[in-house]
Amino acid sequence: MKRPLRVLFLCVANSARSLMAEALLRHAGGEQYQVFSAGSRPGSPDSRALAALEQVGIATAALRSKGIDEFAGEHFDYVITLCDKQALECAALPQADEVLAWHFEDPAASSQPAAFRQTLQAIHERIKLFVLINSKEEKALADSLTPLSLFKSLADETRARLCLLIAAEGELCVCELTTALEQSQPKISRHLAQLRAAGLLEDRRRGQWVYYRLHTLLPEWARQIVQQAGQADAAAVAADAARLNNMGNRPDRQAQCA
Repeated sequence: MKRPLRVLFLCVANSARSLMAEALLRHAGGEQYQVFSAGSRPGSPDSRALAALEQVGIATAALRSKGIDEFAGEHFDYVITLCDKQALECAALPQADEVLAWHFEDPAASSQPAAFRQTLQAIHERIKLFVLINSKEEKALADSLTPLSLFKSLADETRARLCLLIAAEGELCVCELTTALEQSQPKISRHLAQLRAAGLLEDRRRGQWVYYRLHTLLPEWARQIVQQAGQADAAAVAADAARLNNMGNRPDRQAQCA
């Protein structure tokens, strides 16, 4: 079974929109997602948001307002903001492979009696699309990656070393990999592109750096093969890791707020 996707919803107070999104995705996504929410200036859950959820049969007992700092140092597949981006731009956002902006008007600022119910429905529609897209991506990768294509991708020594080191370290950027493998940047980049095209790796950009990791949707059988290969060739992986650990000025993965 593949690991669940980690998703964090953010808004300012974490009292309505982000709490509703947390509850909706947890309900719709089941065990495929680990879902959280937080705010840059957390308040307390809005009773009208909780009532809107309960009216559609979604439990609210576990929902509470939380600050972003509660998730400091954690990594997410998706961080999704639900309010005006500027309201969160100077918050120290947790690390994420992808940051999405879903803007929904604050129902607490509306005089309409049905504002919370309408906001809940709008968020629900976006959640359903989000789950559908991720399900299609998973199926496409599962259909395209076969044992033959996996072994073909790892038949080259450089690609095998890249894949095993990334699996061991979790995530590495190009400059770290050139140091660890003692090979040129163009050669490393070419092989990384081939591994990404094969569906073994995915990348994300933070500032000037591009980081690579095992694909989030990599089938469990393929993930186990890579992990077992790394264990079988532990000495070679350790040698590459030693050069990596001796590298000076390694990129900082923490998000910065000016």
